[in-house]
Amino acid sequence: MQLQMNLELVKDYTSNSQKARVLSENWTLENIFCPNCGAINLNEFGNNKEVADFFCSGCKDEYELKSKKGKVPSKITDGAYLSMIKRLNSATNPNLFFLSYSADYQVTDFLAIPKYFFTPEVIEKRKPLASTAKRAGWTGCNILFHKIPKVGIINIIIEGQILPKQSILNQWQKTLFMQGTKDLKARSWLLDIVLEIEKLGQKLFKLEDIYKSEATLAVKHPGNNHIRDKIRQQLQVLRDKGYLIFVSRGVYQVI
Repeated sequence: MQLQMNLELVKDYTSNSQKARVLSENWTLENIFCPNCGAINLNEFGNNKEVADFFCSGCKDEYELKSKKGKVPSKITDGAYLSMIKRLNSATNPNLFFLSYSADYQVTDFLAIPKYFFTPEVIEKRKPLASTAKRAGWTGCNILFHKIPKVGIINIIIEGQILPKQSILNQWQKTLFMQGTKDLKARSWLLDIVLEIEKLGQKLFKLEDIYKSEATLAVKHPGNNHIRDKIRQQLQVLRDKGYLIFVSRGVYQVI
């Protein structure tokens, strides 16, 4: 895998944003495999595709690419807020690729986030454009990386270091069970419990450790008056799906 982007492609370009778009898309096509099935090459959609940039001809998964110069940020800018919220429950919602690059257009980081890790809590609504703007009132959104569980952020390149392909495929497969949870509210609950487990910073934990998150979860899910019952239910689901194992009464371990 070559981390240097092909600058020959943009030698006649003057716009930095156009350079970044052309270089990042070309680099992804030339270097990135499908993290879902492992197919070596991705295909590029035509310009008329509104959301996704690439698709895998093997498993048919779709990917949207975002890129930025510098370090991986805590949030990235996306499109219209209402369109994003609408597509969260849609079959056309793509997985996300994010590429960061240096001033000389070397790829420094590349990560993938499966589409089922996107819930309304991860999407931040931006302020509407001012009345003086060309698109007055238009409201965009940000994707909040820090609200996505670490298990859902699948690193392919970290600070210039390329990770083994098999470890990337294994991590993707580990969370595939989330894809089967079609209901957005149910998926939000699962992801919130995974986040709370990750905050503990240890694989082995007790039920009472997660109970300490009761107040936080109550704020996120104000319509639920039985938070502890829901916590136990979600731990059962995570156990049945193979994300956790039951060690003993009230004790769990992340696999």
